[in-house]
Amino acid sequence: MMILFELFITFFKIGLFTFGGGYAMLPLMREEVLAHNWAVESELINFIAVSESTPGPFAINMATYIGTEQAGVIGAFFATLGVVLPSFIIILIVAKCYEKFQSSKIVNGCMTGLKPCVVGLIGAAVVSIAGTVLFAGEFSKKALISAFSELNIYISLAIFAVMAVLAFKKVHPILIICMSAVAGIVVGYGFDLKV
Repeated sequence: MMILFELFITFFKIGLFTFGGGYAMLPLMREEVLAHNWAVESELINFIAVSESTPGPFAINMATYIGTEQAGVIGAFFATLGVVLPSFIIILIVAKCYEKFQSSKIVNGCMTGLKPCVVGLIGAAVVSIAGTVLFAGEFSKKALISAFSELNIYISLAIFAVMAVLAFKKVHPILIICMSAVAGIVVGYGFDLKV
């Protein structure tokens, strides 16, 4: 029973204190999940991959997945409810007071200040995940040399570059996700080679 309360409160806090959507939640979600020992860093990367690859909002998928891993279906319900409830409450309040908020200089100023913060949080999440995936979580000269001595990093960078070009050319995201998965499977099968 305690785990259900923990899941709800933790994801409620994540939903309440994160602006800018799922990716902006990553640093706080990572911190909380690791602090509660609900996953290790490598499992968290897998959670992120599964959450990003399945239909629906990233944060909800992530909460549902972690809740399921910790306490089954009922855990998924409490974690998902926790992450959704703050946004639901805030949107109800904003919808009720929309006319006042629309012309408020304070609210406009707040939103202007939050935009760079969200970009920074997403950037921090990218650096953190890249460090874990490409450099085994360690940013040192030895880890860097080791990572660049493996063929896998060059393959990963090539896949990333191709997918980035496709994204800028406005190729549909579903097609990019499917192509990334296929490329990862094809390249990853037996290609753990040294340069």
